[in-house]
Amino acid sequence: MDEIFALVNEMSPFLLLGFLFAGILHAFVPGVVYSRYLSGHNFRSVFYAALFGVPLPLCSCGVLPTAMGLRKDGASKGATVSFLIATPETGVDSIAATYSIMGLPFAIVRPITAFISSLFAGQIINTFDKNDEKTEEHEGYGEKCHCHHDVDVTKMTFSEKVKEALRYAFIEMMEDIGKWLVIGLIVAGLITVFVPNDFFAVFKDNTLLSMLLVLCIAIPMYICATGSIPIAVALIMKGLTPGAALVLLMAGPACNMASLLVINKVLGRKTLLLYLFSIIACTVTAGFIIDQMPTEWFMPVLMKSAQCQEAAGVSWFNISCTILLALLLIFALLKHYMSKEEHCCCHHHHEHKH
Repeated sequence: MDEIFALVNEMSPFLLLGFLFAGILHAFVPGVVYSRYLSGHNFRSVFYAALFGVPLPLCSCGVLPTAMGLRKDGASKGATVSFLIATPETGVDSIAATYSIMGLPFAIVRPITAFISSLFAGQIINTFDKNDEKTEEHEGYGEKCHCHHDVDVTKMTFSEKVKEALRYAFIEMMEDIGKWLVIGLIVAGLITVFVPNDFFAVFKDNTLLSMLLVLCIAIPMYICATGSIPIAVALIMKGLTPGAALVLLMAGPACNMASLLVINKVLGRKTLLLYLFSIIACTVTAGFIIDQMPTEWFMPVLMKSAQCQEAAGVSWFNISCTILLALLLIFALLKHYMSKEEHCCCHHHHEHKH
């Protein structure tokens, strides 16, 4: 379990910085900017959807109502799908965390892969799924994610925007992905303890088989872009190739049963099949490309993370960041579950009155 504690200590300063960037992006860039450029059944709307989606720090939970709202406001199917892929696969918080643990090459490759796969998916849907009639079936999907609150940042003063940035970064974002980050760390710990060190050696000569195995695990699994990092790290330490780990990092956040059901209901089965095809094709291709590169490019930071406590001791700055991160996560999770209980109580009270 020492590896997991080392990973948390390495990640915590970058996670806090990433959350802060997320808050700044939320408070100082009005949401209307995104919807303004996403209408139109063309490559331009797909390109802007991918460009906006890559840095946005929304998990699969938050991106669904946001994307469905964009669709209602006039975004094409291609732009909606492009946004649905680019946004949960990466974000400023996960890019910072990826850099801290998996190194600069992974931190560069990950957003590039998200951008390219979202462009490919959006354009292929605009090309092969011409039926772009809007439905009203998505009404209410925004109600399924209780961690987001609509605010009009355009009417705020600078000091109010700063307060909103901090609130969003360290309360709302923590509620958004905190649970999944903790789950990711727990899963990584279980992998470290129970999976044999040579588990993936059987796939050494068959990279495609290891990627297909990872896809079978990643597609139904609900995990956010940041929470998938410790899982990928643990699997690489057990012998998984960097390319197959990239497949997990990309497919896991973009595909889960909730998002697949919503896409099928709102955008149609044809769009869903093209969505899955695009993600699988792009992530597997990117994984193969990564595995042709020198393995050491993707390993030094991992090895350093696993051995940092032994080799260089523990940084008090990192320890302080870890303690602060833990306190913020505990506060956010308690607030999240308390608000959920209050929502349920109000709902039952309302039903009782009727």
